[in-house]
Amino acid sequence: MHEPEQRDPEAHWLRQTRKIGVPQLTARAVIVGMALGCVMCISNLYVFFKTGWSMGVTITAAILAFSLFRGLQALRVVKEPLTTLENNALTTVASGAGYMTGGGNMAAYGALLMMVVTHQGLARPATVPMIGWFALIAALGVFAAIPIKRQLINKEQLAFPTGTATAETLETLHGGSAGEGALKARALAIAAAGAALLTWLREAKAAWMPFNVPAKVPLGFSIAGRKAAEWTLELKSEVVLLGAGALMSFRTAWSLLLGSVLTYGLLAPALVADGVITTISYKKIVEWTVWPGASMLVASGLASFLFDYRSVVRSFSGLARIFGRGGGAQDPMDDVECPAWWFPAGFLVLAPIVVFLMGYLFAIPWWAGVIAVPLAVVMGFIAARVTGDTDVTPTKALGPVTQGVFGALVPGNLAGNIMSANVTGGIGLHAADLLTTLKTGWLLGGNPRVQFYAQLFGVAAGAALIVPAFKLLIPDPAALGTDEWPAPGCLVWAGVSEIFVNGFAALGSEARVGILVGATLGLALALLEKLAPKGVKPFVPSPSGLGIAMVIPGSNGLAMFLGGALAELVRRQWRTLGERFIVPVASGLIAGESLMGVGVIALKVSGYLSM
Repeated sequence: MHEPEQRDPEAHWLRQTRKIGVPQLTARAVIVGMALGCVMCISNLYVFFKTGWSMGVTITAAILAFSLFRGLQALRVVKEPLTTLENNALTTVASGAGYMTGGGNMAAYGALLMMVVTHQGLARPATVPMIGWFALIAALGVFAAIPIKRQLINKEQLAFPTGTATAETLETLHGGSAGEGALKARALAIAAAGAALLTWLREAKAAWMPFNVPAKVPLGFSIAGRKAAEWTLELKSEVVLLGAGALMSFRTAWSLLLGSVLTYGLLAPALVADGVITTISYKKIVEWTVWPGASMLVASGLASFLFDYRSVVRSFSGLARIFGRGGGAQDPMDDVECPAWWFPAGFLVLAPIVVFLMGYLFAIPWWAGVIAVPLAVVMGFIAARVTGDTDVTPTKALGPVTQGVFGALVPGNLAGNIMSANVTGGIGLHAADLLTTLKTGWLLGGNPRVQFYAQLFGVAAGAALIVPAFKLLIPDPAALGTDEWPAPGCLVWAGVSEIFVNGFAALGSEARVGILVGATLGLALALLEKLAPKGVKPFVPSPSGLGIAMVIPGSNGLAMFLGGALAELVRRQWRTLGERFIVPVASGLIAGESLMGVGVIALKVSGYLSM
């Protein structure tokens, strides 16, 4: 799948890889891509507020699209099969919509509602302006990908691992045996149906229901004289947590278990014994543990980002080469690449509107907005390169940088601090997302200009859906940060903004100690992760896993560990089976539970089920 190094990779691509005259961005690809993207958007929204993770969209969307069109062909509803590049365009649309729920957007929006609406009693931002806000930030991210695409993908040929994996999946589905694609689609469908049925039996409470599956099962032991369940250590019947664990690395999964045991089995009982925590409940415990958890995530994210300083340096040197190009002979890539002038034109049109909305919605001075948007675009360039190198978009590192800058520029404005970082996180997220799908297109011979249009279709669909879907799923923001909706990403984002706005002196001494300990541990683990020999690295706890474990219920960490452990067992004992079915089955569990969960909530709101 990986192309050999070439003296002129673009000339090689034009001769050997590019596909001409093949259907790509067809009307059916746009319509189905937007529909699947909205489904994935709702699913990811549910998962993000449960676990703090944003799930991948492209591979699941590719499998779903393939199986859908195979079924429609069998029913003779459609005549022509879905082509590989048509599916690539479709998954680009779906990804643009699905990633509206990424941490750079929903962590900021949830934090805004938690801190400004719930705690300060201010009005919730109106739906239509917020839809415009998310759409404009995402579109800026899409345009920001234009000037760096050729440098990162065509010339340097960065890995973009998810983009490469999606290309391999599409080739397997469309170019391999039809049976292979059908098996993956069937596995996803069976897992989704089972998860949906379980969710219905657990959540749909009505007089006519014969029984309900229990949501939690106690573990049967005590800690410090109190049942383990009171410390949030119990088994949950939410298979979405198992699916999320199966899709993460086993190192992250066992780190979640370690963090859950240390947080709720040792740290929380000690804090209760010392009188720091007076009530044993998830919400009261996490009001303290969010400080070391957040500082661990931010410190490790910044450290990992800075350790990869070569990527940052290459970002700026690459930009110098991009913007330093002069005229010359006709470029043969001009027929397929987005014209270079699209980026400055898009920036000049969209940036003033974003600056206006920053002032209108969040009382950010216009001059601060003028600083924020160009800074966010530059950070978006850096985030895209880091994603190409590592497959991780560093919103945990870049968001706090913006929060720190705004804490100095506009002190006291909590809403502005939270949402200024949303500009950075959102632009970086969507630039990296488009470049990931463009990597897929590059490997398959697709037209990059077509994928640019596809991403904008997806962004429009996702932005129109995300705010109303949030209001349906979580009508009362006070539910964020509870056992039902832990929202760890929002807790971390809000905590960082609160520090930069109010200063460390406003925190209690225990919180300051927690921040110091968490930051030190995060830096140490990031350094150990970087320097440890290859054979030792799997045994180094993941700072992301430990940090997230401190801001989610222990039951969630336990369930995600079980999912990761089962997936690891299958990979080790039945490697081929694992390569075929772990992603489809895990994606099915997530999609089935999340969509049924949203459906049950809709039925409760409409009065068809008891609340």
